Amino acid sequence: MEEQDIKLTKLAKCAGCGAKVGAGVLAKLLDGIKVHHDPNLLVGFDKSDDASVYKVSDDLALVQTVDFFPPIADDPYLFGQIAATNALSDIYAMGGEPKLALNIMCIPESMPKDAVHQLLRGGYDKVYEAGALITGGHSILDDEPKYGLAVTGFVHPDRVLTNSGARPGDVLFLTKPIGIGVLTTAAKAEMLSKAGLELSYRMMTTLNKAARDAMVKYRVHSCTDVTGFGLLGHTYEMAQGSDVEITLHVDEIDLIPEALELAKVGILPAGMYRNRTFAEAGIDAGDTELCKQDLLYDPQTAGGLLISVAAEDADALYADLKKTVPSAQHIGTVEEYRGGKRIKLR
Repeated sequence: MEEQDIKLTKLAKCAGCGAKVGAGVLAKLLDGIKVHHDPNLLVGFDKSDDASVYKVSDDLALVQTVDFFPPIADDPYLFGQIAATNALSDIYAMGGEPKLALNIMCIPESMPKDAVHQLLRGGYDKVYEAGALITGGHSILDDEPKYGLAVTGFVHPDRVLTNSGARPGDVLFLTKPIGIGVLTTAAKAEMLSKAGLELSYRMMTTLNKAARDAMVKYRVHSCTDVTGFGLLGHTYEMAQGSDVEITLHVDEIDLIPEALELAKVGILPAGMYRNRTFAEAGIDAGDTELCKQDLLYDPQTAGGLLISVAAEDADALYADLKKTVPSAQHIGTVEEYRGGKRIKLR
């Protein structure tokens, strides 16, 4: 098989973060597993957060995460870049800086060596762009290719950001447009425009480094990256973990126009339905159009950061984000929880 004949996405049943186990299913799988107490473990898997955080000293904590998935692009180099961007994002979401990474790779025996080399080179280049190092990894043979990273970063113990720290009065910002899952689903069916394909690749290979560097200068109380659970799934987790109520202003959310048109005709990833099942009971959708709701549940691969910041710092952070991120959006507000639905779409 010649390398140019390879269509990596045709070798996978799911693409990118669309392959992620649904949040509700994952919670059931983890239920009952005993969590051992360690005073230095600041964030563990029981918190439904983006990464674990372990305090090493008064000035240093380690942030650790792992993420890998099947191909979301046919070009091996591009796939490597996207997978690395997505894995690094969890470190940025915690307010950390990535430092070390290990490759995780599954490859078919029939995959040409040059294609494997290009995949790894894509990951290496993106990790080096982040200022981190790849120091090794592990690979196995598998019928379906998969790639990602285990990443370790550094953060000050007093400046760890979690998805459960949002406070009433906070303002919510988002840093990338929504609809990537729909675009990649359409691409797999060869129904996506060239411009849409290029947009999706550009967004999925843009590090959240600039967003992280901007937000750590302000009084940010909570942060998460919007990936496999979609904007509503991740916002719902933030609202639950913080015991708050969140209002999202749908017209202020940057919904990719082509993705919206595709959603109207039913081009939707399976992960969208899983995300709806998980979060729908906690959402008051108001009169929001169904196609827009679908995009808000759409699983994103290497999506942007969802940032909850003190209202007093909102204007300054917004000004910084507008200069550095793909799409700076003021999408909502945080209020005290008054019972009933956690999320309101208006």
